[in-house]
Amino acid sequence: MEEFVNLPKTKRGQKTLDNIVRSAEELFFEKGYHATSIIDITNEANIALGTFYIYFKDKYSLYKYLLLSYSHSIRKAIALDIKPGHTRFEAEKIGLKAFLQYIRDNKHVYNIIWESLYIDKTLFVEYYEDFAQRYTHGLVTAQEKGEVVDVDPVILSYLLMGVSNFIGLKYVMFDEENDDDFEEVVDKVMDILKSGMFLSKK
Repeated sequence: MEEFVNLPKTKRGQKTLDNIVRSAEELFFEKGYHATSIIDITNEANIALGTFYIYFKDKYSLYKYLLLSYSHSIRKAIALDIKPGHTRFEAEKIGLKAFLQYIRDNKHVYNIIWESLYIDKTLFVEYYEDFAQRYTHGLVTAQEKGEVVDVDPVILSYLLMGVSNFIGLKYVMFDEENDDDFEEVVDKVMDILKSGMFLSKK
C-alpha cells in the first residue's frame, strides 16, 4: 500500500490524509472517478492543491489506495468474529453476515470497487483475484480437515464470492429500506450451501 501513498508520520498528517480519502470517497461515489478532479477533492477537503501531492502523486494512486483499503477492511470485518474453533460452515455464516453489515454501513464501497472495471480493468481483476487467492487458501485448509467437499477450491472461492456479492446487491443496495439483521437471509443461504440445489431422480 505504501507504494501508492506517502504515509504521514504525525497525527496531524494522518488527519489530513484521512480528510483527503474521505473527500475522494464522497466525490467518487456522487460523481464517479472520471468526473472528479484533484481540485474537486482538495476543495472538498478544504486543503491546498499542493497538500494533495504530499500524499499522492496523482488521482489514480489515490484510487488504488482506496481499493486496497477496502480489501483490507472487508477482510478484517469478515474475520472479526470468526474464532479458531469455528468450523468452516460456521465461519462462512459469520463472514457472510459480517459482509452484509459492512456493505450496509459502507454502501459507497460497491460503487467505487465496481467502477474500477471501467477505470482500469487490471485493477478490477487484481482486486478480485487477490481476494479469491486468500479465500482459496482458507478453503483448501478446510478441505484438508474434511470440512469441505473435494472440489476445485478456486471455482468454489469464486462461487462463494459471487453469492456474497449478489446477496449484498439484493438485500442492501436494491432493498434500501431493508433494516433487518440479515439473520433470515443468511440462514437460507447457508441451508442452500449445505444441502445443495439439485434433487436426484430416483
